[in-house]
Amino acid sequence: MTSLQLLSQPSAVKQTTPGESYSLYNALLHTPGESDPQNARHFLQQQLENASALPSNLPEDVADLAEWVAGNSLSVAQRYRSYLKERHAGGERRFFTNKAHALYFLQHVAPSKLVDGAWLYGSIRHADDWRYQGLIRTYLEELGDGDPALNHVLLYRNLLTEHDCAPNAPLQDELYLQGAIQLALGHLSDDFLPEVIGYNLGYEQLPLHLLITAFELRELDIDPYYFTLHVTVDNASTGHAQKAVATVLDMLPSGDSRSVFLQRLRAGYLLNDLGLGSIDVIAAFDLEQEVVAMLEKKSTFGQHMHSDYCRLEGRTINEWLATPGQSRQLLTALENRGWIKRNQDPAHSRFWQLINGAGAVMFGVFSGYEMQLLSEWIAGDWKPSESGREADPFRAKFHRRPVQTVIEAAPSLGRRNCPVEELIALMAPDSHSTPEGLIATQAYAQRLSPGCLTR
Repeated sequence: MTSLQLLSQPSAVKQTTPGESYSLYNALLHTPGESDPQNARHFLQQQLENASALPSNLPEDVADLAEWVAGNSLSVAQRYRSYLKERHAGGERRFFTNKAHALYFLQHVAPSKLVDGAWLYGSIRHADDWRYQGLIRTYLEELGDGDPALNHVLLYRNLLTEHDCAPNAPLQDELYLQGAIQLALGHLSDDFLPEVIGYNLGYEQLPLHLLITAFELRELDIDPYYFTLHVTVDNASTGHAQKAVATVLDMLPSGDSRSVFLQRLRAGYLLNDLGLGSIDVIAAFDLEQEVVAMLEKKSTFGQHMHSDYCRLEGRTINEWLATPGQSRQLLTALENRGWIKRNQDPAHSRFWQLINGAGAVMFGVFSGYEMQLLSEWIAGDWKPSESGREADPFRAKFHRRPVQTVIEAAPSLGRRNCPVEELIALMAPDSHSTPEGLIATQAYAQRLSPGCLTR
């Protein structure tokens, strides 16, 4: 176990600069071997200092943690029951105004979802210490034990691909903050072990927004399995929440170091509250702003692609696109010309006919997410006929996919005498969702028994 000294010394802290979360996130995710560990250390120290000013709801006595977790679970269940009662009574969705809103959410929380479990990566180096069992088991379950149908990162990546909504440009820097924290904790867990344990304790509590998100995604014809899987594995009875509490008690030192350990654990717990959370992302969505911003990005690539025979208000399309900041005015011009008919079926708009369908002259110009934005914006208050309405949100629409397994393992990874360091390297956040990483996870999980994991 790491020395229990307070790590957040203000005099040694490097101040966070704009873009630092994104830069560190990419460095630790894509080129961890080339990243200076001091950058991650300074970043964590700064975030711990930022979190120190936040209020904490952790019980003072760790002996009360199990009861605290059970109480939180009960509170969430009661609030979710009230939500379902509202919906049964005909209430509107609480989170997502439309499918574009939901896809926006999936995009903007992607940085943290695509490193799911990363804060626990360092734990798998300690399979010979029984106190790490809960952390290791949680990490393996985040990785699906090597099953591609259960690997959380692969599930989320496939969800983005299915709806063609993966971000194609860097997002707001603050959206990478939690992902950067998770990666930094995972790579420096031996030095920040109390913080890792505290962060894990907070992250594995079941939040109400997870349940509502899953319900409303299903309603909008988006498979919620990634989210419902977290509902089951994070349960307070036998799941990750329970394991998180057990780890605190197993790792808790005695004597003088106990108070320092708990102080650092509480600081790690509060790291969960930094940055933009799911509710913040949901609240930030504005349909028209997203449409305009999307068209502004497109204008750079489209300003030389159109012929000059079509003019709107005396200007060619190329001239419209060549002038930054004109996208909203261009939409108004298209409306005035009758090419866009707001608050009607998008199929009635000539502009939509140009971009939608295999025979459309602009087919492929817009991604699935961008098409959804435009469709929702054009439709406005228009609703489809009764036969085309959204399905009953209480009707089951998605079923558990058949479990897939990696059948053929690379010989070097399948042998019982394969160096565990080779497996651990492939189980890192940047590689565990690859075919090689899935095989390595299977091999590690199979050998996770007393005396099997030898270096």
